[in-house]
Amino acid sequence: MSRFEPFRGASTLQDQINRVLTDVFERAGDESNLTSWAPSVDIFETEHELVVKADLPDVDPKDLDIRVENNILTIQGERKFESKVSEDKYLRVERAYGSFSRSFSLANTMNSEAIKADYQNGALTLTIPKREEAKPKQIKVNVGTPTMAAAAGAK
Repeated sequence: MSRFEPFRGASTLQDQINRVLTDVFERAGDESNLTSWAPSVDIFETEHELVVKADLPDVDPKDLDIRVENNILTIQGERKFESKVSEDKYLRVERAYGSFSRSFSLANTMNSEAIKADYQNGALTLTIPKREEAKPKQIKVNVGTPTMAAAAGAK
């Protein structure tokens, strides 16, 4: 016959739950580094254009696909694992490889027909000009001397 102790297994149950959750989150973090990646992107706007800069080191420009459909800019590509070195020689692999896709909504004020793409030193720069009607317009105000009639009426 054994004595009933309701809290006897509580600490071990808590330890088991913590261990399971830790294992799940650590494994998910490790797998996310190996299975997919998304390049970092900076987007800024000037008076006349929208500029998108994406970090794409070791991506062959031939492996890039840039398109705009329904005001959605999509950058797709692939970074391939270098086969110059045999896998058993690597001590650590932290960079992600494989296909990626990033999509961004564009305002109707952007002229997607005139996008320019430049790829240098592992950085892709897309320049999207604004439509003429969306660019700020400065209105010049003529400042002159009061006319004689206006000056006489003021007295």
